Amino acid sequence: MNHIIKTQNLDVGYGKHTVISDVHIDALRGQVICLLGPNGAGKSTILRTLSGLLAPVKGAVEIDGTDIREMKKKEIARKVSLVLTDAVAPELTSVYELIAMGRTPYTNFLGKLSDEDKKIIDESLEVVGATFLKNRFYSELSDGEKQKVMIARALVQEPELIILDEPTSHLDIKHKVEVIRVLQKLSNERGITCILSLHDIDLALKGCQIVLLVHKGEVVAQGTPEEIIHKGIIQELYDIKGAEYNEMYGSIELKGKQGNDIFVTGGNSSGTNLYRALSRKGFALTSGIIHENDADYPIAKSICSEVVSEKPFEPITSEAVSRAEKLIADAAYIVDSGFAVGTGNWENVEIIKKSAELGKKVFSFRSAQECRQYYGNTADKIYLVSGITGLFEQISTRGEQV
Repeated sequence: MNHIIKTQNLDVGYGKHTVISDVHIDALRGQVICLLGPNGAGKSTILRTLSGLLAPVKGAVEIDGTDIREMKKKEIARKVSLVLTDAVAPELTSVYELIAMGRTPYTNFLGKLSDEDKKIIDESLEVVGATFLKNRFYSELSDGEKQKVMIARALVQEPELIILDEPTSHLDIKHKVEVIRVLQKLSNERGITCILSLHDIDLALKGCQIVLLVHKGEVVAQGTPEEIIHKGIIQELYDIKGAEYNEMYGSIELKGKQGNDIFVTGGNSSGTNLYRALSRKGFALTSGIIHENDADYPIAKSICSEVVSEKPFEPITSEAVSRAEKLIADAAYIVDSGFAVGTGNWENVEIIKKSAELGKKVFSFRSAQECRQYYGNTADKIYLVSGITGLFEQISTRGEQV
């Protein structure tokens, strides 16, 4: 049987109070499955029900085809390991001693470890990259180290399923990545199914095979990240205001101020950091002319008030040039991002050149030699800047407020 855990008409909650209705999970062996949603959505309630800590309000949870309510605790412990965020250990407990407790379902009445038990403990420490911690006290470890140890403790139970509640909470990016990598390794190499809840959207969508979106008492979507993540769904899920979730890059972009203080030419990723830096400084931005398959385009759309664009691989039209020139005429400053120049975007070079000739304040991130190459004698009218800080200094020394 390929299914390790399956739910039947499952409602979860406390007593007779339902928190989430109609939870459908049909987990195959070796999958990494994530519950994603805002605080209070009910993710932990689902996980505790799947592990047997909470009884279903309605329906059933089956482990390997058997209703979990019909299984003895020791039997469940040999199939399912649970890692909670609030896990604690007695004072002065060593890492080795804590992990050894995970062998309880297999040890004799006295709890004595066999050579096989000791081998499994050492292997589990090695798998999670925590062998060097075995003689340390658990209470002395960092949050990231503690999480690795708790996964090792779950692993020594030799489970077919590991359930983890917010395993990356309070961890820095290094340890977040390490935890996800460990879970992927367990699923790919040992066929262990991992079901976890996460707050980190980026990690969830890039590190997990199946995602369940939990919101307002129901699972609103379920499937692979590629199947369920479409424009606007993350914003709706988390009720995000003043920002946009970028599905292409897996990142949150803060929306910029409305207006047209600065027109930025972009392209070939040259504009992304500029949009963000200028927006943080409080400038209202417009941008163009950018092809819609360019890496800058989705960032510009999130941050800028208006973006002049063209369809992928299409030549820049006179209409787009006219729209860009109107925006430039209204802007206080024009910034040449230093975009790579080719036949497909030469019109942007002409736009910048014309702006400088008309007396607009143009700043460029190009070298003096490159400016001369593209703008000829007009380069003398363009202010050269080196880096974002240099741009801010140049704008300040112009003595004008936008």
